[in-house]
Amino acid sequence: MREPTVASLMTGEVITTSPETPFKDLVDLLQNNPISAVPVLDGGYPVGVVSEADLLPKEEFRGGTADAPTIFSGRAAKHRWEQAKGLTARDVMTTPVKTIAPDASASAAAHELALAGVRRLFIVGSDGALVGVLSRRDLLKVFVREDDDLRTEIRGEVFGRTLWVDPDTVDVEVADGVVTLRGQLERRSEVDIAVHLVRALPGVVGVENHLTYTWDNTADHIHHGMGT
Repeated sequence: MREPTVASLMTGEVITTSPETPFKDLVDLLQNNPISAVPVLDGGYPVGVVSEADLLPKEEFRGGTADAPTIFSGRAAKHRWEQAKGLTARDVMTTPVKTIAPDASASAAAHELALAGVRRLFIVGSDGALVGVLSRRDLLKVFVREDDDLRTEIRGEVFGRTLWVDPDTVDVEVADGVVTLRGQLERRSEVDIAVHLVRALPGVVGVENHLTYTWDNTADHIHHGMGT
């Protein structure tokens, strides 16, 4: 039940550019490839990233259609103004690069993407060199699993191997990634653990829990704890 790693989901063949790449070559690179951003490498190490948004300020400020920033303008406006004057990747790229290690978990990568508000993370090895890229779309691969595969894993790994419960005593149904659990376990804590483990499985969209239990051992624990 190991969670997928970044390395198992990332794209290893990455289109890159150098700090001295001319502006128009950057435009061609983004226009002629199915990408919306390109990492800027210096000696194999990512030093920045150029996205479509980084190239647009040159059009934004063309012909005085947008006012030049003043001393009261925010940092973002001043940055776009500098990008508008840029001639090379070094001039327009965004820094620092959002990176993550290849052995990081898929959930950690998803959290980092949400926290940083970016569309992609660049994967770097222990030496800091670029080894791949992980996009939001790549992370969606975890949900591309057959329902039968999920059912087999839940029965065998969650109930059989982890909880030591005979899988035939539990009814597991999976439809479009939504798991429905029915049956009776001995302890309430086992029900809680089962639901937690199933929900954490890659590919599970949701869990409908109808499991029952014969002994509420969690209530017994709370009762004894309050009496001490």
